Amino acid sequence: MWITELYFLLPLTFVAAMLNASVGGGGLVLIPGMFALFPAAAPASLLATEKFASVTGMATATLQYARRMQLPWGLLLLTAGTAFCGGFFGARAIAVLPSAWIKPFVVFLLFVMLIYTWFRPEFGKQDANMPVTRNDKVRGVLIGTAIGFYDGFFGPGTGSFLIFLFVRIFHFDFMRATACAKVVNMATNLGALAFFIPAGFVSFKLAIPMAVAMIAGSFVGSHLAMKGGNRWLRRLFLVLVISLLGKLILDLVRP
Repeated sequence: MWITELYFLLPLTFVAAMLNASVGGGGLVLIPGMFALFPAAAPASLLATEKFASVTGMATATLQYARRMQLPWGLLLLTAGTAFCGGFFGARAIAVLPSAWIKPFVVFLLFVMLIYTWFRPEFGKQDANMPVTRNDKVRGVLIGTAIGFYDGFFGPGTGSFLIFLFVRIFHFDFMRATACAKVVNMATNLGALAFFIPAGFVSFKLAIPMAVAMIAGSFVGSHLAMKGGNRWLRRLFLVLVISLLGKLILDLVRP
């Protein structure tokens, strides 16, 4: 039934996975493509299917990063646990809250994040390698809860927000922040799927082949990110934020 569409969807998924494995933003490519290929499908089903596939890609990227650098697992597991809960409740909130009100607020936050990063060339260049404190864990809980709810409810820019916060609050470099963002983002998706899968929103006929493409793309993307280093990741991060800003502004002004 969907064989022809898969010929277009799987390469698109591979490219999206490469982006997700570096600085995120694969949804900017994949989700519009899925809506174009399957115009009759329910939006919630397409979004849930994309999240299922993305989990496998983020798990692959996390494994590649963890093999090559030390990650603060105590902080990450705490943040990821609260992100899972936030993602679950964010997905449930879709049914009762309109998402239109959140777009102007997200545009404002992305603009501030862009200006801050653009005019601070040293931002994320060096890792402070500071020990994780109790206050850091409290901040991790707050970040995980807020970002998890946002990803389950709305989603665009989740990876970028996580990278920015890990650099700004925990003083990681872009490489380490990117690796940490994959762990937390995977947890937010799992939290949303804890609602979407029992509710029957995931189309496994699409999700399983997409997951295979995600694994392959994430493997390539994570290796490219580690080879390019912090400067390359910073530039890609800025390009992604500008692209996301443009898309959300267009969504606000068009009928």
